[in-house]
Amino acid sequence: MIPRQSLDPSLQTQTGKAVGDMFGRIAPVYDLLNRCLSLGLDISWRKALVQAAAPPSGGRVLDLAAGTLDVAAMLQASRPRLSVLAADISLPMLMRGRSKNRQGKILPLGADARRLPLPDASVDRVTIAFGLRNIRPRENAYAEIQRVLTPGGRLCILEFGSGGQRILGGLYNLYLTRFLPALGRLISRDRQAYTYLARTICEFPTAPALEAEMRTAGFSWVTGLPLSSGIVWLHTAGV
Repeated sequence: MIPRQSLDPSLQTQTGKAVGDMFGRIAPVYDLLNRCLSLGLDISWRKALVQAAAPPSGGRVLDLAAGTLDVAAMLQASRPRLSVLAADISLPMLMRGRSKNRQGKILPLGADARRLPLPDASVDRVTIAFGLRNIRPRENAYAEIQRVLTPGGRLCILEFGSGGQRILGGLYNLYLTRFLPALGRLISRDRQAYTYLARTICEFPTAPALEAEMRTAGFSWVTGLPLSSGIVWLHTAGV
């Protein structure tokens, strides 16, 4: 059962509430859109994230921006004894993913990455797939992630390559600005959501800039791995 936890009112800025509401609106078609817009590649990208996280058997993982529980379900399947917390600012997204929590071992949690309702040093791994660009300021989330990770813990981030760089000879950039918003609107009937998606990808830091940002935030080491010719990047950082 999904906890009826309300979000901290101090975090409900106009922007944060708008983003949460937007994802709530597209929750019914979110999985379909992911498969269509990525040509099915999003499944292999998430598998790479879970493999990089390599959580210890019997350990604890926090999946941030968990959405409809795709990553949380993969984590649970990879280690049956794993404890998985799936946190998202949008409760409708979490509720949409209930069918993936077949054994009831994933704990969905309505929470903001900038103020997590967890004790210090309480999880061994933190994962986040395609959600970091929606968090502002990121520095607050980095601080919270470092607080809740155990010593030697690891953060694994899956995120789109920046639209500020030419990828695949510019085809990726054309896809972002023209095709993605149009197809997203067609399927979801939401004019805002996938225009917002394209804009946040274009505004997101390049992989080297993001890694420098994470080092400045206090992570002891940071690595980056391009997937699908840099369309997506897998960033891993340690505390």
